[in-house]
Amino acid sequence: MTGRRRLTPLRPFRHLTATAVAGALLTSGCGVLPGSSGGSKEPVTVMTWSPERSPSGSPHAMAGVSAMAKAYARWVNAEGGINGHELRVITCDEGDTLLGAGRCAREAVKQDAVAVVGSYSRHGQAFMAPLEAAGIPYVGGYGASTEEFTSYNSYPVNGGQSALLAGNGKQLAAGCERVSLVRPDSISGDGMPPLLDTSLLESSRPKSLDILAPEEATSYDAQAAQALERTGDGCVTAVLGDRTETFFDSFRRLEPEGSGVRVSSVLGSVGQPLIDRTGGRNSPFEGAYVTGWYPDSNDSRWAAMRRVIRQFAFADNRVDPEDTGVQTTWIAYTVLRAVIEKIDAPQITAGKVSASLNRGTEVDTGGLTPVLRWRFKDMLGSSSYPRIINGRVTFQVVREGRLVADRKGFVDVSETLSDAQSIS
Repeated sequence: MTGRRRLTPLRPFRHLTATAVAGALLTSGCGVLPGSSGGSKEPVTVMTWSPERSPSGSPHAMAGVSAMAKAYARWVNAEGGINGHELRVITCDEGDTLLGAGRCAREAVKQDAVAVVGSYSRHGQAFMAPLEAAGIPYVGGYGASTEEFTSYNSYPVNGGQSALLAGNGKQLAAGCERVSLVRPDSISGDGMPPLLDTSLLESSRPKSLDILAPEEATSYDAQAAQALERTGDGCVTAVLGDRTETFFDSFRRLEPEGSGVRVSSVLGSVGQPLIDRTGGRNSPFEGAYVTGWYPDSNDSRWAAMRRVIRQFAFADNRVDPEDTGVQTTWIAYTVLRAVIEKIDAPQITAGKVSASLNRGTEVDTGGLTPVLRWRFKDMLGSSSYPRIINGRVTFQVVREGRLVADRKGFVDVSETLSDAQSIS
């Protein structure tokens, strides 16, 4: 990444105290950043939102996203800011609701944010229009809403769930004669089979067996029994978000000993925190294939992020370096930093950020993704996913309770994403 600074070792307590005092002065408008040019460059204000305390019955809390953004700001400001600019991060709890997402977007406009960075929300229909009207770019969202891959105002860093499903098909095709897909009985779920099936057909495998599941069920015994009956000794992949755990509880309980069925999912439905919480090597996910966007969390390319979390998250247990939301936020702020350094101006505005991204500013994420840039010719350009620039995924597997690489490097599913529209 252009202009990347070396991480400093953890300072003694008295120095951290002095840094905290300096930070308080900056918040009140006094003092200058260490290493800055005497206040000649204006602060940069951005917003990050996520559901921190979801409403009763909603499981989509992602508090680590906003907490990671705050830790990132503490780090870069301790190092002198981004090219001399103090980074001011405003967070907003969107509560996993349409009203909350819209409220956070309006607050970003009110606070004159130059970008919304590294956020998580499923409600793009509520937040994207206010940002578009104000010209505030949406940089490196998690990929949980369709608008992130269709709006001219969005700059995604991954291919969303669509890329994961296309990649999951490729991963399963290598070793599964037959695949059952357990997915939500919903409009969003209806788009899943074509993505998985396109990859299976490319490898001369039959289409998946489509098993519909209610989104808010507390038991999936019927779907698990159906999957066991229809799959034989093939593979069962479940993409049910937070309910994936519930499905595999039912599946493992009904599965005959020695059945030979392999299980699978995608990151976002299954991740290391879930595996740890459900028993580690004794969890129902042991041996599962999992498709992700980034290298596995044990990969050395995450070392810089882990150091920042250790030194600047201050034991905030919401910031889990193995959480995909936290990882995406780190990558999104890496993009922001590269863009601000490229602009190199006393004042950073939303228009300048968008213009820099549109002109093709390159972002090196240290191998966590391919080099990112958002020129028109870099985008997938399909009618369903026009804003995708990174159609690559990783193959992982759960071994001894840990998600590890199942195949080295990235797998490009860009062509599959385009082809999937023809069978949808």
